[in-house]
Amino acid sequence: MFERFTKDARAVVTGAVEHCERTGEERVEEAHLLLALLDREGSRGSFALTSLGLGDRREAVARDLAEARRRGGLSRADADALSGLGIDLTEIVSRVEEAHGTGALAGGGGTAGRRSGRRPFTRGAKDLLTQSLRVALALRDRRIGDEHLLLALTARPGVPAEVLADHGVTYESVRRVLWGGGTAQAG
Repeated sequence: MFERFTKDARAVVTGAVEHCERTGEERVEEAHLLLALLDREGSRGSFALTSLGLGDRREAVARDLAEARRRGGLSRADADALSGLGIDLTEIVSRVEEAHGTGALAGGGGTAGRRSGRRPFTRGAKDLLTQSLRVALALRDRRIGDEHLLLALTARPGVPAEVLADHGVTYESVRRVLWGGGTAQAG
């Protein structure tokens, strides 16, 4: 499948691995792919993100992703569902952090330097790459670009899509910016 990736899409995948390595995490996650997308400049995906106002809010997105990681990777929808069952996720996180330290539920900490070689991708990250292929095919594109990765991120349930939506980036808004119906279009 990687032979179908454009230079920009390959750069996103490489960037995601680098984000994973810098933070000392064991596996590349969807959030790493989102952070790598936010690092890009001059691509269709970066055009969409900038057009939707996210170009200068990378740090806010990174903070939101880190906060979700602190909650053990649970989205606000997950927290709301637990709350409906009478479970206060904030209280659980606080108690775990009191006993085990800040970020104890984030996992992956403290592994930097212990692991060498390639970082494997989580099931979610692999599924995201597969979904980007489906998105490209649905749009009748022969190659997978970083814009297809962005669309796949916005279409999948979970923390990255939730964080993007909180910042006004949804599947529909990305499609509108890139393929019409909006005021700007990438060529």
